[in-house]
Amino acid sequence: MILTVENLSKNFDGVKAVDDLSLSVEEGKITALIGPNGSGKTTLFNLISGFLRPTSGRILFEGRETTHLSPYKIANQGIGRTFQTIRLFPRMSVIDNILLGLSGNREEGLLTALLKGKKLQSAEEENRDKALSLLTSVDLVHKKDEYAENLSFGQRRLVEIARTLAMNSKLLLLDEPASGIYPEMIPKILAVMHAQKNADNAVIIIEHNMQVVKTMADRVIVLNNGKKLAEGTPEEIFNHDGVHNAYFGRRRQSAP
Repeated sequence: MILTVENLSKNFDGVKAVDDLSLSVEEGKITALIGPNGSGKTTLFNLISGFLRPTSGRILFEGRETTHLSPYKIANQGIGRTFQTIRLFPRMSVIDNILLGLSGNREEGLLTALLKGKKLQSAEEENRDKALSLLTSVDLVHKKDEYAENLSFGQRRLVEIARTLAMNSKLLLLDEPASGIYPEMIPKILAVMHAQKNADNAVIIIEHNMQVVKTMADRVIVLNNGKKLAEGTPEEIFNHDGVHNAYFGRRRQSAP
């Protein structure tokens, strides 16, 4: 297992956003995390990526505990993450946004990585080639010199995913990757996830688009009130009465 979560809890002023949750994620698999609003999905992402500290429990990535590491150290371990609200630098070019992700792969800080000089020329050329390759993989190399703010919402989402891939992430946490984008952009995002699966990396998505979940997910984990309500294949989950009850407040109607 690439990721193991053991008895994880997170309390906010007495409210249990995540409640004694245990789960595991395999390499080469896409896992969908679904559930009603407020069920603990984003809180779980924040715990895995180090933006929150758990009240109890632990998190292991490739067998090493990451529970109390900083977000920067967790990212360097190989866990990449996108957010529901896209976080790009709007007045920087698309390729420079990707290069910022690549600078995180080296021990010199961001400032040093951006300095011009003979010593960094080879590294800069290597990073630029990789950035162009990543933009090609998301079909945006023709937008490399555009300001990020000039791209469509779906294109900015793809740039954000490409920047996360630039960090050589083995586990991608994608927060609603298909939310709010034009339908014609969705296949490009699905292709990126499928490529990660083929590379034997792992992807966890929080997603409300159930068609995306049915199409891409190998496993589906359903959260409700911070607890795991159900886990299984998409077919098993979408025929689960408890899942229908949590989402719609009623049991699934049987076919006549």
